[in-house]
Amino acid sequence: MSTIALTELLGAPVLEASGARCGRVREVALTPAEDANRVSSLIVRTKSGDRILPFSAVASLNGGVRATSPASGWASPHPDGFFLLERDLLDQQIIDVHGRKVVRVNDVDLHPETSSGKIQLKIGSVDVGARGAVRRLLKGVVPMGALRLLLEKIPPRLIPWEFVDLIETDPARRVKLKISHERLAKLHPADIADIIEELAPDEREAVFETLDQEVAAGALEEVQPKVQKSIVESLDSERAAEIVEEMNPDAAADLLADLPAERTSQILREMAPEERDEVAELLEFPETTAAGRMNTEFMALDSSSTVTDAIEALRNFEGGVETVSTIYLVDQLGKLTGAVPLARIVLAQSHDQLASLSMEPLVSTHAGANEKEVAALFDKYNLLTLPVVDDQGILTGIITSDDVIALLRAKL
Repeated sequence: MSTIALTELLGAPVLEASGARCGRVREVALTPAEDANRVSSLIVRTKSGDRILPFSAVASLNGGVRATSPASGWASPHPDGFFLLERDLLDQQIIDVHGRKVVRVNDVDLHPETSSGKIQLKIGSVDVGARGAVRRLLKGVVPMGALRLLLEKIPPRLIPWEFVDLIETDPARRVKLKISHERLAKLHPADIADIIEELAPDEREAVFETLDQEVAAGALEEVQPKVQKSIVESLDSERAAEIVEEMNPDAAADLLADLPAERTSQILREMAPEERDEVAELLEFPETTAAGRMNTEFMALDSSSTVTDAIEALRNFEGGVETVSTIYLVDQLGKLTGAVPLARIVLAQSHDQLASLSMEPLVSTHAGANEKEVAALFDKYNLLTLPVVDDQGILTGIITSDDVIALLRAKL
């Protein structure tokens, strides 16, 4: 059987087993708890009101819908458990995790199949292009034959249903559809951020409620500051704290610094003590200084450590990948004494002392240095990370190239 467009099925005449016409198709329904891909029933508008025609009682779809039972035996619709394709899918924004973007549904392609002598109707794809829009616009305005000839000239823009995650702002409907966001979570945080920035505020909140904290934190670091603030203010304090805890401390501090003081305090109270103390310490520094930009998650080892010690430390390090391009060396007081690029460790012998691998010159910046000075050091020495020291030369944090890129992007 050929594909049937949802908009063609809507309004189609419905015939009883006797051949008598009893109404028209008003809606096409899924029961996600049973099968999120297969049409479970049709809602038929009859003279006596709307009735549910189970799809198991559909004999054919040629020239309309022919049923195997009389309309008098069809039940009245009940709102629970149904996902209605026209109401809940047409014109809705969806996340196309295959194409990594947000699109709007113009139509739905349905695929009839025959199994054990019975017809089934499954969602094959959603139409997000001009073809679906034209079909809906001209349906009933021009003859169907002429419309089909026109549609054949318009290239389809289809997204397979398996690559679609619906953005549901109504929590009850989202739960009923049981949509998995596993594929969305596998995207790069920057791709998720691009998607999120295209959404309306309530849709952003719906997406963030479904994401794992670590994935949500990575995405939140990538979105624009205004969007960051909007998202965090829309979440309850406990959920916001869970996400902020997973962010890099410097990014978390920058975010909380932009929030009203009362909101920042609420989120800090919900955070775990260790993460709260790290972020609270950074909040004391002006954002325009090196200390205000630094990340307190870094790798520092004693100057007498060996390559074997460094590899073991790397295995146990829980900070971000961008912070381990360089391992810093400190003395017993925590003062910075050296910096060893990860590449040198990979090429060295396991018994080599890290001090012998330290690069020259040892470049660092003071906690009070301004943003211009920090950017100049990165540019002059082609740095991936820059250590930040206090008045006593104690290593207090590092600034990564990501931080500098974010700084320069904010100035554009």
